[in-house]
Amino acid sequence: MKRRDLLKGLTVLPLAGGILSESATGAELSGGASVVSAAAKRDLFKELGIRTFINARATLTFMTGSLMQDEVLDAINNSSRRYCMLDELQDKVGAKIAELCHAEAATVTSGAFSAIMLGTAGVLSGNDPKKAAMIPHLAGSGMKTEVIMQKGHNIGYYQAMQNCGVTMVWIETREELEQAISDKTAMMAFMNCNTNSGKIKHQEWLEVAKKHNIPTLIDIAADVPPIENLWKFNEMGFDLVCLSGGKAIRGPQSSGVLMGKKDLIAAARISASPRASTIGRGHKVNKEEILGLYVAIDRFIRKGEEEWNYWLKQIAHIENAVKNIKGVKTRVFVPEIANATPNLEISWDPAILPLTGEQVQNGLRNGDPGIELNFGKNNISLVTFIMVPGEEKIVATRIREELTKV
Repeated sequence: MKRRDLLKGLTVLPLAGGILSESATGAELSGGASVVSAAAKRDLFKELGIRTFINARATLTFMTGSLMQDEVLDAINNSSRRYCMLDELQDKVGAKIAELCHAEAATVTSGAFSAIMLGTAGVLSGNDPKKAAMIPHLAGSGMKTEVIMQKGHNIGYYQAMQNCGVTMVWIETREELEQAISDKTAMMAFMNCNTNSGKIKHQEWLEVAKKHNIPTLIDIAADVPPIENLWKFNEMGFDLVCLSGGKAIRGPQSSGVLMGKKDLIAAARISASPRASTIGRGHKVNKEEILGLYVAIDRFIRKGEEEWNYWLKQIAHIENAVKNIKGVKTRVFVPEIANATPNLEISWDPAILPLTGEQVQNGLRNGDPGIELNFGKNNISLVTFIMVPGEEKIVATRIREELTKV
């Protein structure tokens, strides 16, 4: 969906009473109903005394990301009962994912960080197993040793490239970029979530790279939706594209995708499990995760727009529950680049409601069930796309309770 269309329809959404039904349609849309309705034989969270909560905040790794859809769980459970050859599975699934994402080739990795690292290793070694076995010890290997990035793109994930033994070269302007390129330059890397923090944008970055015949890698870990981003950067001309599988796509939390040019994907797989004595041996992905992520991507493309509308209805339900409280203002927005899903911001006049955002969050966190969301000085914000169907009703009720305590 184009950004201008993302919020259309908000003004015609029904009021709270008619928004959410208990129908199979609602359950199927969010795919997590079985998490609530199907009684587990053994509640390990309860048994181990682990606090669980409603996630209205984000698909953050330390909060265990997102919840997998029923289709994904079925794929994982069904594939767990048979054996196959891992390389054949990666070949076949990679071909399917590449087709879905308009790439020459693809491979499933153990997260976006893993995709960045394996992609870097493939660029360094090419299709030479002996060179792959040397990484990260590049001295005397004949491999190039530098990766160029913009200073505004320094968000820490460059460590995935440094793990391969390269030196990061930081630049700001096109002039600095041109001057930094040398016979040591292995790759030019771009962090899409920090696009607006860098002076050089996508097309210019690619223009310089192609001029000097340097491979390019872009990290789009949390930058889907919109659905079109699954293929946008492949079509734009990036040689390698790195994606997380455990965010809005709602595949396994420890999965990701490296996609792009066929020769570079093949080179990256030389450093990947199941090969031993390579830097990627520990980045193991099991057959269940590989198939689960394939199903998640396929489902996301098929159901993405339908689910978007459902998320908006969930947002509207919560908004309608609080917007008539005196002193409260609400705003629905979609972040420009990363984590671009519907968000609801609830703010208030402290002269009318003498509360801080932290106080509201603490009240929600300590309730039963606990709720995690984002907060500021006199505001809170939340997302619904990672909720189990029906949880938005609990969140709406609890936020209203916290805002009307005083």
